[in-house]
Amino acid sequence: MNQLTVFYENSFWVGVFEEKRDGEISVCKVTFGAEPKGEELLNFVDRYYFKLKFSDFYAEDEACIQSVTKRINPKRLQRLVSKEMNQVGISTKSQEAIRAERESQKKVRLSQSKAFREQQLKLKFAKKQKQKKEKKKGH
Repeated sequence: MNQLTVFYENSFWVGVFEEKRDGEISVCKVTFGAEPKGEELLNFVDRYYFKLKFSDFYAEDEACIQSVTKRINPKRLQRLVSKEMNQVGISTKSQEAIRAERESQKKVRLSQSKAFREQQLKLKFAKKQKQKKEKKKGH
């Protein structure tokens, strides 16, 4: 099951795509500039949905998964549908998945920047050593 939730956050319109498969959830957060219209959202989904980078799948709580095996009363079903339609914002599971994805990306980014800094220090040290040798040679 796929779901798109669009909301206003810190002067930007944000869309959160949720993919639910086999009791697990994967999310992707997209920041829009101005408020997207319905047609713009459809065009965005048509063009870029398969290029979006979703987070890894995270298991949902068993309480959140509703497996309906028996027939539901039509009035109850209508109440459930209206409750789902009136729900605002993204799910807590989506927020946790986004947070976990940010943390993993942060760790990757920190390790890459540390490696880059160490490489720059080694290059700087090698350059100074070369300058010392050149100075001793008398050139």
